[in-house]
Amino acid sequence: MKNLQEDIRTGNFKNAYLLYGEEAYLRIQYKEKLIHALNPNDDTMNFSRYEGKGIEVREMIDLCETMPFFADYRVVLVENSGFFKNKCDELADYMKSLPDYLRIVFVEEEVDKRSCMYKAVKSCGSAVEFAKQDEKTLMRWAAGILAREGRKITTRDMELFLTRTGTDMGNIRMELEKLITYTMGQDVVTREDIEEICTARIENRIFDMVRAVTEKKQKKALDLYNDLLTLREPPMRILFLLSKQFRQMCLAKKMSGEGAAQSEIASRLGIPSFAVRNILTCARAYSVEELEGAEEDFVEAEEAVKTGRLQDVLSVELLIVKYSTERNK
Repeated sequence: MKNLQEDIRTGNFKNAYLLYGEEAYLRIQYKEKLIHALNPNDDTMNFSRYEGKGIEVREMIDLCETMPFFADYRVVLVENSGFFKNKCDELADYMKSLPDYLRIVFVEEEVDKRSCMYKAVKSCGSAVEFAKQDEKTLMRWAAGILAREGRKITTRDMELFLTRTGTDMGNIRMELEKLITYTMGQDVVTREDIEEICTARIENRIFDMVRAVTEKKQKKALDLYNDLLTLREPPMRILFLLSKQFRQMCLAKKMSGEGAAQSEIASRLGIPSFAVRNILTCARAYSVEELEGAEEDFVEAEEAVKTGRLQDVLSVELLIVKYSTERNK
């Protein structure tokens, strides 16, 4: 990414760029920065955009062969083409000797690094991956945006914020805008501000329900379940996410018992480390054997629904009741 930033800053551009990876927000941000740097005056005569998997390669190559009209570059943007997942030998061969005036930018979510196209771009240009960012990077980034708007936030409240927003940078940016507007005139963003204005993802609502279950707050858990149903969340998706949470609790409890650090558990589960703390807190309510039994119950419930032996709404309700009932001492 640093090389791309340097190219944009200096104006020394390569013939070809490939921007790819899971983090859509960064892909879009750097696509826009690069295209603006290559075509600062929004010159439509020397800029072309192709999108989708039905691109006519020969037609695109013919356009690339057309010299720019009173401009330094002919800029071609190609998005979501599938060229880096499927064979595209004709374009890969063309990439071996691109005209000096051509600047071609590919933007893809997924690529196969073994593909001819990936190797072709690497040989004549630059391939930049935008991976999902780790929690520390996200916290610094979000805190930096708040700081530029004159807001401070504690680490614990930032963790709460990210717990509600998830790790998608586009969603984080949108929720930050809401938070900044809501706290106009304040110096500090508080937990109450976050809970009042930031939209919780469905996964967070599920976790709130799981927390209520583990705390044996049965009425609250059932109320949260009914709230999800009111939001038209399908019962089978709720069952899937509930099962996922209990599976994570089971794995985290096992790893913690084996002496694994919180950061290691987070890495193996693919979740932020502050989320591990919440999961382990919930897992304390059960033994490993009980959590393994819960996983089996979730599988059996899904099978019962699929075979028509149990109605979907009732299947989830029965599981909530079972695992939120106080055990006999």
